[in-house]
Amino acid sequence: MTNDLPDTLIEAVRYFSDLAACERYMRKIKWPAGDVTCPHCGATGDRIGEVATRNVLRCKDCRKMIYSKQGTIFVDSPLGLDKWFVAVWVIANDKNGISSYELSRALGVSQKSAWFMLHRIRKAMETDSFQKFGGPAEADTTYIGGKAANMHKGRRERTIKGRGAVGKAAVHGVLQRTTEAGPSQVSATVVNGEDANALLGEVRGKVRYGAKVFTDEAQAYGALSLTHIHAAIDHSIRYVLGEVHTNGMENFWSLLKRTIDGTYVAVAPFHLTRYVAEQVFRFNERAGSDRTRFQELMSRIVGRRLTWRQLCAVDDAGFMGLE
Repeated sequence: MTNDLPDTLIEAVRYFSDLAACERYMRKIKWPAGDVTCPHCGATGDRIGEVATRNVLRCKDCRKMIYSKQGTIFVDSPLGLDKWFVAVWVIANDKNGISSYELSRALGVSQKSAWFMLHRIRKAMETDSFQKFGGPAEADTTYIGGKAANMHKGRRERTIKGRGAVGKAAVHGVLQRTTEAGPSQVSATVVNGEDANALLGEVRGKVRYGAKVFTDEAQAYGALSLTHIHAAIDHSIRYVLGEVHTNGMENFWSLLKRTIDGTYVAVAPFHLTRYVAEQVFRFNERAGSDRTRFQELMSRIVGRRLTWRQLCAVDDAGFMGLE
């Protein structure tokens, strides 16, 4: 990309305060080879000129403007790239995330705008392509939702059954343990409960056939031994037995829940997928620096879009709302 990017937040704020510098960086993101192509007529090369007074490009053939925001998560946003780039920097590098209220104060925008910005950035954090883990891997499920201790006694007695997972959103994760190639990596997905077929499909879709997979004693993983080398740990007896444990996934769940409970306080199930993607991104990129995490996230902004209508649509369960 470029080696002259800042290394710290204060340097990033200064560097991206120059809108011309922001535009140059966006063009490197959109057209890494340097060949700008008109999205309207396909013209390229010397047929693309620049309107210096407006810091935008224009096609000499169709005479239309070419905006670097087009086709990215920033499209149709009235906010300048100076604000957007700082928002990308902080959410990529703050271990516990940043709330929309905090971001709105930092950038001088409304809380609603900051909330929309953060969700658009989380959209870029989602992973489209995935290379299967080679193992050894860990698989586990956690539940996100209101705590039983915070419920009215009557509602708690009606709602909480068994382990108390009723009414909560299930998130399934698979962790590739640390190898010579690099530190541990995680893939996590919001699933529909603890259905055996769903969980088996998640593991088999993310871990190569024949690899070692370690889980807890949940019966849903019983058939996993047909395709993988499977071993389970009974948490009612112990948490570790040699290499058999799920402590890596438990560590990731603690990071996810600390972010949700401590920073975002409450997350609607309709939006949970993007919050999970946010934590997965930071976990998988933790070995890098603030600059490399920013660069990695910026490399994903093209071809992603999240509209306000999509963001605030009400799901089948009637969930919607701001954090």
